[in-house]
Amino acid sequence: MSQPCVRAHPLLRRLVTAVCGPLCLGAQAQPGPSADAPSSTALESVEVRGHYDNAVGTAHAASQGVIRAELLQSRPVLRPGEVLEVVPGVIVTQHSGDGKANQYFLRGFNLDHGTDFATSVNGMPVNMPSHGHGQGYTDLNFLIPELVERIAYRKGPYFATHGDFASAGAADITYRQRLDARFVQVTLGGKGYRRGVGATSFDLGVDTRLLAALEWMGNDGPWAVPEGLRRQNAVLTISHGTRALGGSVSLMAYDARWTATDQVPERLLASGALGRYGSLDPSDGGSTARTSLSGEWHQRDGTQATEVSAYAMRYRLALFSNFTYALERPATGDQFSQQDGRNVYGLKASHARSHRLGELAARTEVGVQARRDQITVGLYDTRQRAVVGTTRVDRVQQTLLGAYAQSEITLTPWLRGVPGVSLDDARFQVDSLTQAANSGSARGQQVSPKLSLIAGPWARTEVFVNAGRGLHSNDARGTTATVDRRTGAPVDQVPALVASRGWELGLRTEALPGLQSSLAFWRLKFDSELVYVGDAGATEASGATTRRGIEWNNRWTPSPHLLFDADLAWTHARFDNGDRIPNAVDSVASIAATLKDIGPWSATLQWRYLGTGALIEDNSVRSRASSTFNLRLARSLQDGLGRDSTLTLDVFNLFDRKVNDIEYFYVSQLPGQAAQADRHVHPAEPRTLRVTWRTAF
Repeated sequence: MSQPCVRAHPLLRRLVTAVCGPLCLGAQAQPGPSADAPSSTALESVEVRGHYDNAVGTAHAASQGVIRAELLQSRPVLRPGEVLEVVPGVIVTQHSGDGKANQYFLRGFNLDHGTDFATSVNGMPVNMPSHGHGQGYTDLNFLIPELVERIAYRKGPYFATHGDFASAGAADITYRQRLDARFVQVTLGGKGYRRGVGATSFDLGVDTRLLAALEWMGNDGPWAVPEGLRRQNAVLTISHGTRALGGSVSLMAYDARWTATDQVPERLLASGALGRYGSLDPSDGGSTARTSLSGEWHQRDGTQATEVSAYAMRYRLALFSNFTYALERPATGDQFSQQDGRNVYGLKASHARSHRLGELAARTEVGVQARRDQITVGLYDTRQRAVVGTTRVDRVQQTLLGAYAQSEITLTPWLRGVPGVSLDDARFQVDSLTQAANSGSARGQQVSPKLSLIAGPWARTEVFVNAGRGLHSNDARGTTATVDRRTGAPVDQVPALVASRGWELGLRTEALPGLQSSLAFWRLKFDSELVYVGDAGATEASGATTRRGIEWNNRWTPSPHLLFDADLAWTHARFDNGDRIPNAVDSVASIAATLKDIGPWSATLQWRYLGTGALIEDNSVRSRASSTFNLRLARSLQDGLGRDSTLTLDVFNLFDRKVNDIEYFYVSQLPGQAAQADRHVHPAEPRTLRVTWRTAF
């Protein structure tokens, strides 16, 4: 918490003192909510064993929950980033090569490649601010789904623990630190798909364990120009101690390279001049790598908990794209390269303590977060990946600091309150190597109050009221820019931090045996929207927006062998001037039926639906809905040596629907032709089969 910020907000100073005073001033600890139970009113739950931790009494919002590894293991996953589709209301697609970050859709946001959805893996943030391709770029291709132990998710700006990029939601992915058994698995599929994963864990000594995993993957895909994706991945974790007292250190390394088939004009597909999986620039694609070292330490007991974590990361990306073909540079084509190289350092620490506020039981948590990015980012004109011109190159030093405090207070036997506040401070230093006028420094600060009320339970039903202020940071280059990098015309600088405000009214019930159901009505307003402009290679601020919607999520277990999931969401998204927000889809849905342990057999059938949305502000052009089915069929086996094995068949796009992963509407120009506004599409993959053999030993 910076001193200037506290002086500027005397009311905030009193609020922070009221919220964290008993903790910060060393109040005598008294019995209160335990470290492992967020509520003193938690009930015996209807448990969906092994899949969810979402029972009544375990959350502060209807749209908050935890997904366990068992659900991930039952679902087919076409790409690593699709593990986020277990988060209700999230749909994950791709508009380019599979080495590039995915497209994410949630609550009326086309989150582009991660803007406004904060994601972390093992405590390390994945979102990249001031990134070469887009603000908040979230590349989850380094994820190894078999190692995921749990995903804790939350939506809306109601949680003091999450700051930048978390207004639409957040997901914290945690890896395992030990395995039930070592395993090796091999996957083969059509179009050159092959993947191998091996992982082991064993004891190094008393309460000390090692986990190691290796992954290699290659894929050409259905594309006329083979993708040639090659991905290598490694994880090494040493952990010591127990859940009560211990720590761990993890080393991760990832490298990938690929050729991309980007979106193409629909006019070419309609005329037959280009096949559905054809490419207009076979040199598009890229390479990326990340290496990280992270560690955490924790100490917990029945009345308090302390957690400290730190990380260091080295990241690079070289991306080559061509979305407009010959509109800007007819002689050489419009391909451009976005390059990003950075070192990232971060630290998080929190302390929670149970105590009493007068006669009220309470648990207060305070925490601090710091992140430093040292970035070299460039935008270049290229032809077949050879640089023919330099648009801009910048060195960016970016520091994000945060502090928060929140208390969970049992106000009555049927009402809990969670007031909180977060303080965010962003500091940017930009050194423009190609246009000195765009160099400079900028700073932004924001105070974000939060409040949640949880009433009940009555008849195994509880009601939530949530409200809060959140934010996203803008690209540092936009905060210091004074002239357009191409034309030299004056430009307006953007603020370092942009505020969001939201509320949610929700309900969660287990009134019917075997059914967990939640309903949420929500609203989220942004002071300005971040819109990615592909051919310019920048994320630009636009007007203020308001979104509102309904989410209805259900988990039903009519028998120990059968599980139904149904997640439905509807959204109304507009700029405050009444215009539509391009690519803000109106509805998404995911419905799955899972059969478990029917003898040696298990199966899951999942329906994924991405609804329609306006492609331009006046709503005269809309995207088409996408509806596909995925199937997983698995059989457990045992070989003559007593080793457990599993044979799995995954079928993606089961009915071979010709749908699109993404649609855009903009002006492009083909060589020798006039410029034309058109729908540009990237098709979903056709029916795809993959067979996996996994042996545990």
